[in-house]
Amino acid sequence: MGLIDFLKKELAGGAAARTTSPDAVKNTLQQHGLNPAGVNVNVDGDKVTLSGTAPTTEDAEKMALTVGNTLGVSKVDNQITPNNATPPSTFYTVKAGDTLWKIAEMHFGPGQGARYTEIVKANTPPIRNPDLIQPGWVLRLPATS
Repeated sequence: MGLIDFLKKELAGGAAARTTSPDAVKNTLQQHGLNPAGVNVNVDGDKVTLSGTAPTTEDAEKMALTVGNTLGVSKVDNQITPNNATPPSTFYTVKAGDTLWKIAEMHFGPGQGARYTEIVKANTPPIRNPDLIQPGWVLRLPATS
C-alpha cells in the first residue's frame, strides 16, 4: 500500500511527541478497536512501518490511518498484505476550515454533503466524533458509486 505522509503533530510548546515503542503502537490500534494480531510494527523516530497481514484492505488502511493520525507520527509505511484484497481507497488530507460535509461535497459532488456519513463510516475507527476532525488528519474516502 505504501508510504502515507501525515502532518507532524506537536504538543503545546512545540515539543514533538514520539511513539515510544511497537507495543505502544499496537496498544493504540487495540484502543481503536482494531486487531493487530498479524501485524508487525517497526518504529524509527516519527516513521512507523506496518507489515504482516490483516483480514481486509479496509482493515489494513484503517490501521495505517489510526497510527498516522496519532500524535508524533509523520509517516506510515503500510506494507500490510490483506488476506481479502480489494482496490485501495482514495485518501484526503484535512485542511483548516474543512468539514465532513464540505469534503463529501468535493468528493461525491455538489448537493451530496449529506453523504458525509459514508466518510465517517469509512473512518471508524479512528474518527470518534465527526464534529472534531483535525487539519492534517488523513481520511479514507469511499468509492463514489
